[in-house]
Amino acid sequence: MSKPINELAFPVVSVADHEFTGMTLRDYFAAKAMREIDWKVKPLNESADDCYAVADAMLAARSA
Repeated sequence: MSKPINELAFPVVSVADHEFTGMTLRDYFAAKAMREIDWKVKPLNESADDCYAVADAMLAARSA
């Protein structure tokens, strides 16, 4: 059985009647990529797109 490509980055937490699922691995990897982006060079939306492109590449490498 293979791992889901974009599984949750953190375990599910249940508190009272609410379930908190946290963020996905894609969001987590994109957040990590944010540290390496020079935000002064590109507009914010392009930089965010770059972060998610890095995250997508990391997910692809992970499933290879």
